[in-house]
Amino acid sequence: MNRRFALLLAGLALAVPVGAQSVFYNQDSLRVVLERPQTPLAELPEVYYDYYVFRHPSNNAVLARNQFYLVIGEGDAQKGMLRARLVELLNRTLMREVEIGDTLVIPTVWEQDFRAYSPFPHHYAGAEGLDKLFIIHKTIQAFAAYENGDLVRWGVVNTGNKETSPTPTGRYNFNWQEEHRVSSLSPVGETWDMYWVMNIHQERGVHFHQYAMPTGGPTSHGCIRSIDADARWVYNWADTWQTTAGNNFTSVGARITKPGTTVLILGDDPADVPHPFTYRRRYPVLMRMDFPASPFDVPPGTAQQVRWDRERRAAAAPTTRASATTPPLRNASANTERRRNTP
Repeated sequence: MNRRFALLLAGLALAVPVGAQSVFYNQDSLRVVLERPQTPLAELPEVYYDYYVFRHPSNNAVLARNQFYLVIGEGDAQKGMLRARLVELLNRTLMREVEIGDTLVIPTVWEQDFRAYSPFPHHYAGAEGLDKLFIIHKTIQAFAAYENGDLVRWGVVNTGNKETSPTPTGRYNFNWQEEHRVSSLSPVGETWDMYWVMNIHQERGVHFHQYAMPTGGPTSHGCIRSIDADARWVYNWADTWQTTAGNNFTSVGARITKPGTTVLILGDDPADVPHPFTYRRRYPVLMRMDFPASPFDVPPGTAQQVRWDRERRAAAAPTTRASATTPPLRNASANTERRRNTP
């Protein structure tokens, strides 16, 4: 078989249909990048970055792509195709959409624990007192998960369209979860499936869930879209609220007795696509995100959060009168919630 044709076929093998979303990309192929064995945070290498101008003497994008695989694979096109998945994540673009003349950012070291490429700090001192903390940063369209202040995972996301349905900033909790939901905004004759759904804002129906490969910046109807491997991981990692009916959010009148994992939504929506790098003349530099001194410095995003803050302060006070305790929150009805399950 012609070598160029074989490379082309191999490239197309990464693209497969995904449900009724018309998303022709195998998100599971990214799992090998996102879930490499973890290195102790103190031993993660310092990663630097270079520019790569996408071009070929023929001005043919397919040949330019194959040449790119050979370059980053150090002469091995198959290795280059695997490394290109990391390039897609860092540049928030799909290789098939890169055009002649485009400039890509590529790392100087490969096959590392994905946290080595993180724009988030490896340690967040303000979160040391929390067993789990989940942060979504709209500015760079990415999330970070912390345990006792240590970064355990990060990934890319799409938040809500800033003109029509922006994702609200503030402090929240993960409330309930559901493995599969169908969006109420699905067009007639089409199904928008949401997998690994984690509710963040009960009244507005804002969820974190799997959907199309997150590229292009804020584009959803208010929810936070993520890669399948990330959404599945968060689904199994985060804690949901506890109620008198277990974690069954459909139970009308159930009392919420304990909040789920704290969630911070920070930053401003980017003007177009996110730019995680500062583009200097000779080389790009990965931006580093700053956090508030304490997660509780972030204003509460819901009345639910205001009540949990009262209880938290009351519990921390030296003496607390019984009357100062906030009564347990009541859950919304299933019908009310299902009207707001937008992606």
